[in-house]
Amino acid sequence: MQRFHSLSISGPTTHSSGSRDVRPGLLALVIGLLLLVLAQGVFAARQCKLPVTGTVWQLDNATIKPDGNWEQLGARSLLIQWSAVGDLAFIPGSGLPTYDALPDWERIATEPWATEVILGLAGYFEENMARANIAKLTEQSLQLAQAPTPLNVTGWYFPVEVDPTWTDAPSLVPFLNQLPRPLWISVYDSANVGAVPLATWLNTWLPKDVGIFFQDGVGLYVRTPQVAHRYVDVLENRLGRHRVRVIVEAFRPMPGGGFRAANLSELAPQVAAYPGHKLYLFDGPHYVSDSLVNSLATQWCPTLPAP
Repeated sequence: MQRFHSLSISGPTTHSSGSRDVRPGLLALVIGLLLLVLAQGVFAARQCKLPVTGTVWQLDNATIKPDGNWEQLGARSLLIQWSAVGDLAFIPGSGLPTYDALPDWERIATEPWATEVILGLAGYFEENMARANIAKLTEQSLQLAQAPTPLNVTGWYFPVEVDPTWTDAPSLVPFLNQLPRPLWISVYDSANVGAVPLATWLNTWLPKDVGIFFQDGVGLYVRTPQVAHRYVDVLENRLGRHRVRVIVEAFRPMPGGGFRAANLSELAPQVAAYPGHKLYLFDGPHYVSDSLVNSLATQWCPTLPAP
């Protein structure tokens, strides 16, 4: 934003006989117009409600230096999927061996999109491996939770994902009870059992003080945004609104394997399907580029200058 230069106001100017000094009137007009423009800008900013609460960072060696402008979409919270994966830590001081290259946690702690951090604990890249080693991951997680970081940690995330096809999911409970609070896990429904059965199943075993990140399934073409919104509403109704956040899958599968970033025409309506809910883009460093952020911000706030 450009600064407004101060206007130097001198004393009355000498004019020829019969003339009048019109500068005070012009100055008042200019100031009035400036105030009107500013008021319109403030009003527009207040009317523009950015829909994103946070971003997810699936930390790996390819994204060791996360950089983005996700705060322009409203993101202030960062969910870090794990701080150790494959028995190696990304943070020092936990007692676990570390990767050779570590993130610059001091810099990340100052980023506007990481004002609050939900810190993931110990996990494995392979889901089956994680589910088979819950006790080991819990022990590592307790070590990680004691390690000092410059981050403003407001919660913890245990990266062992659950879904209704995992019949042993309730075996998580005694291990979840050992971990620090506030505590979150993630939930998905690739089998499409439905919103009500999923919520009912979770209510039978999930501790009442553990929240969920619901993976919307849109990025994998499991369901439409409208159906995913129904899931979110049911989960919030059954579990409590304060216990449910939404992972917006900002990727799409590619023919032949792998994933690409969702484009503007795909991601914008997906995000718009969940008004008023707490949304986290998965994931920022891999799939949500600065140019995509700028396009989304301009579309959501057309009355404001493009970022």
